[in-house]
Amino acid sequence: MTGMADNPADLLPELLLLAGAVGGLLAGLFLPRDRQRLVAWICGLALAGALAATAVAAFRPDTMAFEAFSVDLLTHVARATVIVATLLVVVLAGGWARGRRREAEIYVLVLLAALGAIMLAGAADLLVLVAAYLLASIPAYALAGFAKDGPGVEAALKYYLMGAFLGVLMLAGVTLFYGLAGTTAYQGLGQARGGAAGLAVVLLLAGLLFKAGGVPAHFWVPDVTEGASRVVAAFVTTVPKAGAFVALLRVAAEVFAGLDVGWRPLVAIVAAATMTLGNLAAFHQDNVRRLLAYSTVSQAGYLLVPVAMAGGSELAGPALLFYVAAYAITNVGAFAVVVAVGRESLAGYAGLSRGSPVLFLALVVCLLGLVGTPPTAVFVGKVLVFAAAWDAGYAWLAALAAINTVAGVFYYLRWIRPALRPGEPVTAARPAAVVACVAAALSLVLGLGSGLVLLLRPGVPAVPAVRSGTPAHHPVGLAAGVLDRGHDEALLHRPVGEHAHPAVRQVHVDADHSRDQGQLALHRLDAFCTAAGVQSGDVVGDEAVDKRDHGLLRSAVQGLGMAASWLGRTLF
Repeated sequence: MTGMADNPADLLPELLLLAGAVGGLLAGLFLPRDRQRLVAWICGLALAGALAATAVAAFRPDTMAFEAFSVDLLTHVARATVIVATLLVVVLAGGWARGRRREAEIYVLVLLAALGAIMLAGAADLLVLVAAYLLASIPAYALAGFAKDGPGVEAALKYYLMGAFLGVLMLAGVTLFYGLAGTTAYQGLGQARGGAAGLAVVLLLAGLLFKAGGVPAHFWVPDVTEGASRVVAAFVTTVPKAGAFVALLRVAAEVFAGLDVGWRPLVAIVAAATMTLGNLAAFHQDNVRRLLAYSTVSQAGYLLVPVAMAGGSELAGPALLFYVAAYAITNVGAFAVVVAVGRESLAGYAGLSRGSPVLFLALVVCLLGLVGTPPTAVFVGKVLVFAAAWDAGYAWLAALAAINTVAGVFYYLRWIRPALRPGEPVTAARPAAVVACVAAALSLVLGLGSGLVLLLRPGVPAVPAVRSGTPAHHPVGLAAGVLDRGHDEALLHRPVGEHAHPAVRQVHVDADHSRDQGQLALHRLDAFCTAAGVQSGDVVGDEAVDKRDHGLLRSAVQGLGMAASWLGRTLF
């Protein structure tokens, strides 16, 4: 942060969304029912303007608006992700909302909930966090029951009751934090100590896990996804989650990291339970909406991994930001296919590949993207997530996430398989089909773009294994300084003195014989391990350094971690 400011222009994207919602609501009061489609254009223009304002703000220095809202990289990525996903949902809602008595209110509620999600992500004060929680939740409750049918009313009731209960728990956590620290600003909450601080952490997590759809606050996800309309299901399983996960990362990095209450293992266990239970529940689902619902639960588990690693790995931030953006686009695309086809059962998708091959291809891209198959964007996000867990010393969590990823292929293929069989002709709704194709294309562009950046950029990935707190004079610190990305050119081109560490000199010798990036990366890893000269369990600067294992699997994962670290630093 460069400082604090009370300039409303710092909140221009949020103000544009608010203006769009208010303008749309006022227009809906006076427009006849057959012309309320104009409200969708008002909201769409507000979203486009907010996206442009976000792009401009991204090039400005970080700041703190009104001492309660952070305007930084986390907020910029959350803004862009929420705005793009909401814009796709507004287009997706065109066919479903058209002709309804309260068509204008649908778009207004969507915009208000999106605004709440952005406020969640940027909140730097617990009071703002609570207000954003309510703003992101209450419009979503109304959207869930908007159709006023039996399943929708039941979904809205369950959604509201669980949200209200867990929201009260979160408010209790805020109260407890204020009593312990004497402030609600994130910057001053790290001084809370004792068992009461641990209880405050658990209570605060309750509300945020509800918005994220994580275990044990996930029970609303399948019921709301199945009971609400398809468009609303696409929205509530995507947009509020994006804001919630960025909020979780910010709270973990700025608040929890300063507390000595053992919060990291707790979040890691919640992440493991969420991804595993989501996958297990999705295995035998025959309803496509419930399948996608449990898929979003498992995706929440993967996204909780970098939250648990916040403050323990520099990859945590890039991993979560990239994964959130990739997941939002891909999930909206999968739901867009459901809206376009209009069928609920897996068997109902028979004939899709022949009747609408382009839509079938979009479905395949989105489903395999949710698995994390290259070259989709989620693949890059998962690589960063696995590397963050490994780098922070949670190898068991990275292994469990990889196992769950492989297991998830099963139920996604259960959807693709019937779509390849002959069946009744499929008539796809055009706007929803366009949204599905656009989302699939964006997923591929993000994935391929990040891959090309990784392959084409000259230089060598940096070693992510060095932790903060290592003395500069120690061999580990020496290796970190020489092998840092900022010293790549010096490493490759500058002559090495005779007093340099032998491992560093060896890197130069080897670099002269091989300019292959992958081989040079392995040389750098060898130099780091040789310079460290430590065994498993040795403590350097209060950090345990694991002994390098020469097994093929360990070497492959370490190389992947280096590549992911470099990609994260380059992109973010």
